[in-house]
Amino acid sequence: TAVSDMEAAYTDAAGRAAGTTELGAGDISGLTITPGVYKWSTGVVINTDVTLSGSPTDVWIFQISQDLIMAPGAKINLIGGALAKNIFWQVFGIVDLDTTTHFEGIALVQTAITMKTGATANGRLLAQTAVTLDASTVVQPAP
Repeated sequence: TAVSDMEAAYTDAAGRAAGTTELGAGDISGLTITPGVYKWSTGVVINTDVTLSGSPTDVWIFQISQDLIMAPGAKINLIGGALAKNIFWQVFGIVDLDTTTHFEGIALVQTAITMKTGATANGRLLAQTAVTLDASTVVQPAP
């Protein structure tokens, strides 16, 4: 049932109409992003901190056709009351959270997720193949 529910959530997120496409040409490093549905036909990289700015009821959906890669030490920051439970990362490829990164949101991933040493996540990490944790921490988001 859990796998079926994850696949349904992945399909639902993938089917949402995007309001913005190809933001930053796939490099969202340093950006402040407001709520909405974002789509990339490529992968997405986060080399420096990214900020999601919105209220506790706002929703972000990120549709990524390839991989999501976070560089060592990069962080996703929430401001304005934004909540991790309302952030969805629908990724076709892999999610690679390098050392000491901080991730916010729910990852719905077609392939695999890797969290390297010291990486943290406030959210859920769901993959159809594998989730690999190496001395990292995942905290369930507040309801």
